Amino acid sequence: MSDKLRFEERELRRYGQPVSAKYIKEGQVYFSLGFARDMRVPVMETLVYIGKNLDPGVTNTVYFQDALSYYEGVRYETDPEGERSLIYLFPEDQTKGVFVFERALDLLLEVSLAAQADEGTRPN
Repeated sequence: MSDKLRFEERELRRYGQPVSAKYIKEGQVYFSLGFARDMRVPVMETLVYIGKNLDPGVTNTVYFQDALSYYEGVRYETDPEGERSLIYLFPEDQTKGVFVFERALDLLLEVSLAAQADEGTRPN
């Protein structure tokens, strides 16, 4: 058995495919992906979807928690002020920076390919 893995070839779209709020499932892992420096530096956080409209009077809002605190057993109900966790709120219709793993990977691969192309055109 080889110590190398082959990554299946894939076609990448030129735009991100974020998850729609209507398809997210409680307790599932998602990835918040943004970029710095003209789309050259990815900034990624692993999140767990924890529910919708969790606070009184809040509507059309989805809640995510950082995966590290979630898997350590911290829950929003026992840490509503976010003292031991990071809670992310998004308007239900604005989850454009939240992805399932495969779609986040597509964007990361696109950034990697762009960086390789830039390196190839730079003088030594």
